[in-house]
Amino acid sequence: MARMKFLCDADRCIECNACVTACKNEHEVPWGINRRRVVTINDGKPGERSISMACMHCTDAPCQAVCPVNCFYTTADGVVLHSKDLCIGCGYCFYACPFGAPQYPKVGNFGSRGKMDKCTFCAGGPEADGSKAEYDKYGANRLAEGKLPLCAEMCSTKSLLAGDGDIIAQIYKKRVVKRGYGSGAWGWQTAYRQTVAPCPPRDAARRARPRPLAPSRLGWRVAPGRLAPVPRRPHCP
Repeated sequence: MARMKFLCDADRCIECNACVTACKNEHEVPWGINRRRVVTINDGKPGERSISMACMHCTDAPCQAVCPVNCFYTTADGVVLHSKDLCIGCGYCFYACPFGAPQYPKVGNFGSRGKMDKCTFCAGGPEADGSKAEYDKYGANRLAEGKLPLCAEMCSTKSLLAGDGDIIAQIYKKRVVKRGYGSGAWGWQTAYRQTVAPCPPRDAARRARPRPLAPSRLGWRVAPGRLAPVPRRPHCP
């Protein structure tokens, strides 16, 4: 069984917000709620990076651990979902989540903000797949249709990846090899307790092989068109 994961390649994100728009349109998310948002770090400064952020569907989800009514559950695909019928809107998950994924649908006094809402990895909820009740509460269930989350499919630079975690890790490793560097797979250490180890550059194997010593290291002076012996200094104990 595939383990579904998100990965945002910060070296490719251009802050176009296509992922945010695609998510809102696909699920008809209420005004004021963004299940996905783009965060820019060091805006306008050297080292600026933009990151598409949403629920990362953690391996050991802290929102699930702190929920007093156990409304959170993990599917066989590793997607963390919740039941709005069980949710009491206490907000514990909001404070426990390192990515700020669970949100109140309304603004107001405590107790009047409604049930929590979050990214579903386009996997719906506990209701029957494709039912109207599921769509009204959680949005479209693209995973049941054999499709990936629309936010990743609409990413113009393929910065946002979604799907089988092993395949995503391979894609990111190939990018790091081609670029010769990587800014890190954002969120993986926090969400999945693992890192996507960058592959060595292409010429790593060539650099690892022993190189022949240069003529000057062998006691020869390099001159245009010829080699001349270089006098050795006496050895000093």
